[in-house]
Amino acid sequence: MITTLLDNLLAPAPLPGRVAFLKGQPYAHRGLHGNGLLENSPAAFEAAIKLGHGIECDVQAAEDGRAFVFHDYELDRLTDHNGPIGTLRADDIDRIQLNGGHGKIPRLRETLAQVAGRVPILIEIKSRNMRIGPLCLSVRRALEGYGGQAAIMSFNPLVGAWFRSNAQHIVRGLVVTEEDSKNWRGRIARHRNLWTAQPDFLAYDIRDLPSRFAAAQRARGLPVVTWTVRSTEQEQTAFRYADEPVYEIPQK
Repeated sequence: MITTLLDNLLAPAPLPGRVAFLKGQPYAHRGLHGNGLLENSPAAFEAAIKLGHGIECDVQAAEDGRAFVFHDYELDRLTDHNGPIGTLRADDIDRIQLNGGHGKIPRLRETLAQVAGRVPILIEIKSRNMRIGPLCLSVRRALEGYGGQAAIMSFNPLVGAWFRSNAQHIVRGLVVTEEDSKNWRGRIARHRNLWTAQPDFLAYDIRDLPSRFAAAQRARGLPVVTWTVRSTEQEQTAFRYADEPVYEIPQK
């Protein structure tokens, strides 16, 4: 098909050795949280490491671009502060405590120092707008000299394009959901995002599997991890149509 030819031309598949580390272990979504452990906290990451599972985490930018490990754009749900995290400078965020006695919001450097190469880590770069440079630069700097296996990923294809241009050695992924975009316009947009990001792998919404787009990219040599696996049925879907799950444990 013409799309396959264009995909091969505009978004070549990675060398197998570059992405081999993505396979071989599941990934704990925001660390192994739940049952008293807060997401994206050092305790959740340590729990995943003890099982030998990889870690998926999120990073947000402080006002000055520094990378903090935090999922939400707002502080309200996970701390006793409110408002957007992106309006605060790094030194101010350092003083904010996570709920439940889980310590302060960690900087990406601190999380990488904790993981210390014991398991692979997937770093999702959160971006609400086109101003991606400062956060991407902060992530690149945090990864400089890191001896473990790590990859970045984002819904925003411009993040992948930034790393392709400025840090090509770092493995990069494109996060994909087909929600509300399963028509021909959505299919075109997915290919356009693929060509922009030129990713080494896809992180795919489990609700969309099986997917013709995901299957075609996987057949070309792009590993597919799938999020967020929360049930036995979804685990079976992940086993059939993806390489590894990004999972959460059931809440009790």
